[in-house]
Amino acid sequence: MIALLQAAGAVPTSPKELILNASTETQVVLVILAVLSLVSWAIMLGSGRALSNALRNATAFAREVERAPRVDSAAVAAKHTRPNASQRLLVRALQFLGETPPNPGYGDSGALLSATHAASRVETLRLVLDAETLAERDRLGRFLPWLATIGSASPLIGLLGTVLGVINAFVGIATRGSGNLAAVAPGVAEALVATAAALSVAIPATFGYNILANRLNRLDNLLEGFGTTLIAMLGREGRL
Repeated sequence: MIALLQAAGAVPTSPKELILNASTETQVVLVILAVLSLVSWAIMLGSGRALSNALRNATAFAREVERAPRVDSAAVAAKHTRPNASQRLLVRALQFLGETPPNPGYGDSGALLSATHAASRVETLRLVLDAETLAERDRLGRFLPWLATIGSASPLIGLLGTVLGVINAFVGIATRGSGNLAAVAPGVAEALVATAAALSVAIPATFGYNILANRLNRLDNLLEGFGTTLIAMLGREGRL
C-alpha cells in the first residue's frame, strides 16, 4: 500500500494522512489505543473525584470525632453527617461493642480475667476496624489495577503496531524494488505513529495511577489513625 501511494505521488505529509493511509494492522492498533485512552481517562476522572470526596469527608468527620467529649456524642453526630469512610468505621466499632459486652470477671481471679478479656476485645476490635478499612480501600481503589495495566501494556501494544508497520513498509519496498529514502521514510513514519499514540496513552495513565494511589494511601493512613483514636476513646471511657 505504501509503495503504491508513493508511486502515485500521494506521500503522507501529516499525522492525519499517516493514520488514514496506514495499513490495516496499524489502524487496528490505533483503535485499541484510542479505546484504552478513553477508559483510562474515565477511570482517572471518576476515581479521582470519588477519592477526593472520600478523603475530604472522612477527614472532616474524623476531626469532629476527635473534638467530641464522648463516643456517644460522636455517634449522634454521625446520624446527621453525610456517609463517609470514618463514619462507617465508627458505626462498625459501636456494633462490635453491642455484639460483645464486656466480661465483668468473677472469683478470686476476676481482675486478671477482666484484664485479659479487655486486651482480647481491644485486639479483636483492631482486627474488625482493619477489615473495615481494607473494605473501604478495595471499594475506592477497585479500578486502579486497570489504570496500572493500561499504563504498562500500552507501550507494548504500540511497539506491536510499530513492528507491524515496519514489516509492512519493508514488504512494500521489496515489492517496488527501491530502497531510497523517499521509499523508506513514509513507511517508518507510519510505524512510529503507533509508538507515539501508545506513549500518549501510557504517560497520562501512569501519572494518574501514581496520583490516585497516593490519595488512596492517604485515606488508608487516615482510617488507620482514626481506628486507633476510637480504641483510645473507648478505652478511656471504660467500654473495652
